[in-house]
Order: sequence, then structure tokens, then C-alpha cells
Amino acid sequence: MFFQLLDDDYGFPDPALAEDDGLLAIGGDLSMERLLTAYSNGIFPWFSEGDPILWYSPHERCVIYPEKIKISKSMKKLLANGSFKISVNTAFEQVIVNCATTPRKDQNGTWITNEMQSAYINLHRNGYAHSVEVYLNGKLVGGLYGVKINGVFCGESMFSKVSNASKAALIYLSELNIELIDCQLPNEHLMRMGAEMIDRELYLQILGGQHLPNQG
Repeated sequence: MFFQLLDDDYGFPDPALAEDDGLLAIGGDLSMERLLTAYSNGIFPWFSEGDPILWYSPHERCVIYPEKIKISKSMKKLLANGSFKISVNTAFEQVIVNCATTPRKDQNGTWITNEMQSAYINLHRNGYAHSVEVYLNGKLVGGLYGVKINGVFCGESMFSKVSNASKAALIYLSELNIELIDCQLPNEHLMRMGAEMIDRELYLQILGGQHLPNQG
């Protein structure tokens, strides 16, 4: 079953009560307090324009352990030649807009609504959400953004306007001071780079949560 959230209460039900597809709750808002409570308990919002806010906590989580990330020989060569210039937190708003507007195969529209963009920009301004930017010849051509909770980077979305730009962002992220990259849901691209599935209980142990995180 899933639960209706109260407007004046930032709490969530036990994630173990989520539906088979991970749906746990509906409603609430995207305030900083509610989002931080959600992420600290392994819960994230995912919904489309015009829908109520839906909150998910999958029974299995797609994650990448940074030390296990797979980098192909061709990708190592590409990174070594220095064509891509990569930075952190220099263009968060541009990254999230590109994630929302860059066309994707077999996907119409975006779940990164204007409301979502505003909420995560607010998280970024308060030190909780972060971006990785990839530049080529001075132009932003790829990147990713997410929320950092303790040692876990909860990835939200990535984009790529040239081949391998999002891969470069993910590899760069894996070299930062994080214990785990939470990819939320699996896809072929992530699995080829070393992603694996772990159960919710292990994920929550690594997250070390049930409380509001420190900024980092």
C-alpha cells in the first residue's frame, strides 16, 4: 500500500511498506526539509508534470561502488587526452535545465518539472545538491546532478550532448570523496559501467541515515 502525506508533517512511513514498484507515498511538497528527510531515509520523488508528487523507495537499489566502476580502454584514452574539462558546482542551474530538456531515446517529455528544478536549485544553494559539469571547447556538453547525504551521492539525472560526456561526469564523480553512487534505477548504460543491485536494507545501512544530514 502507499500513503498520503500530510502537508504539516515532514515524516514518511517505513520504506519497507513500499509497493512492489517502490511507490511509498503520495502528496506533500518539495520543500528542503521534506526532501532532506526523504533522501536521509532512502526515498526520492519521481513524477510527471500534472501528477501529484510521488515518493519511491525501491526494494532493490541500483548503485555504483566508486572503486568498482568500469572504465573502458577507449574511455581512459579519451580522458587522458584532456579534451574534456570537468568541474564541480560551477553551473548547477545549467546542468539541471539540460537534464530536463535534452531529448532522450524512447522518452517523451521529462519528469524534471519546473517545480523540481526550483526545489533542487534551492537544495544546491543550501549546500545539499551538487553538479558535475563537462566542457568541450568551452561549451557545456554533459553533466549530472544529485543530492549528497553523508557519504552517498544520490544521483538524479545526467545529460550528454556529445559522445561519452555523461560517462566522463560519472567517472569524475567516482573519484570524489564519496562512499557510494546511488543510481536509483538500473539501465544498460549504468550496468555496463559497473552498477549493481543491492537490497534496501544494505542501502540504508550505508546511508547511515534516519536523520537530517550535515551539509557536504
